[in-house]
Amino acid sequence: MSDDRETDTASESSYQLSRHKKSPSSLTNLSSSSGMTSLSSVSGSVMSVYSGDFGNLEVKGNIQFAIEYVESLKELHVFVAQCKDLAAADVKKQRSDPYVKAYLLPDKGKMGKKKTLVVKKTLNPVYNEILRYKIEKQILKTQKLNLSVWHRDTFKRNSFLGEVELDLETWDWDNKQNKQLRWYPLKRKTAPVALEAENRGEMKLALQYVPEPVPGKKLPTTGEVHIWVKECLDLPLLRGSHLNSFVKCTILPDTSRKSRQKTRAVGKTTNPIFNHTMVYDGFRPEDLMEACVELTVWDHYKLTNQFLGGLRIGFGTGKSYGTEVDWMDSTSEEVALWEKMVNSPNTWIEATLPLRMLLIARISK
Repeated sequence: MSDDRETDTASESSYQLSRHKKSPSSLTNLSSSSGMTSLSSVSGSVMSVYSGDFGNLEVKGNIQFAIEYVESLKELHVFVAQCKDLAAADVKKQRSDPYVKAYLLPDKGKMGKKKTLVVKKTLNPVYNEILRYKIEKQILKTQKLNLSVWHRDTFKRNSFLGEVELDLETWDWDNKQNKQLRWYPLKRKTAPVALEAENRGEMKLALQYVPEPVPGKKLPTTGEVHIWVKECLDLPLLRGSHLNSFVKCTILPDTSRKSRQKTRAVGKTTNPIFNHTMVYDGFRPEDLMEACVELTVWDHYKLTNQFLGGLRIGFGTGKSYGTEVDWMDSTSEEVALWEKMVNSPNTWIEATLPLRMLLIARISK
């Protein structure tokens, strides 16, 4: 998943809900103290960007490929020939824009993913591409090869079309037949999205709720939420041994540019120390029930950002200001941190939480 990088580096943002228009149709007019960005209806104008959209399309069709270990190069070659009879992502026109992705498991981050090019507008794509892995044969025999087929749409969202898994431990490398191209039926995701649940690392952070930033004021003031991003631990490597990570924060339901803050990027380590504090003001006590702190970790490479994992810290009620939203999906650990913060004002509450796969909410273009 890529992400645009036009975000604020400022470390103070406002979380404000203007209170004069509370008609249900315009749910919440979210604005920020400068620049007045509004989301007329949170549910209507926020679109979800999936890194992997599993289960929306049926799984059907076949893939033709062959594998061979080339001793002289110490390389595994996966020759991806073609697919046929894939599911149609575009039902009306009966076509998809498919590509094939390969992983060596169990440690998919280590060897990285390899991908074919996208072939557009077809259910029977022809690739004839070789995906190469530099790997010792002994290590290869402990791996599984996972080939999955995905449709990539114009928003660069990916939809799962099926997969095949080969256990390389039991594979007969000397059998000539095994070097021939073969057809394999595509299967559904095994168990609960096994591939996506792997370790994405952790984030060490602390939160603090300050109900009265300026004590002794006669006028009722709104509170602040302080987010101290300390460090990340064991981030996954998506491209060899390179990593240049940064953390981005958004306070949902406000997905406007004003709500976004980010840390600087820290390179060359899977355990980056950020020590960055972000302050959001404009919080009334009741907003703490409805808002959610979304922290996402990205690997910045050339002009793109690759999603590594994230947290959603809130009450996880599935609703915000009376509307059902898919981003109110905090885990029990994330909820526990938010609860402690709300119940212990003016105190830093620290936690180390596992990063997870998220559907990233972003305003539709």
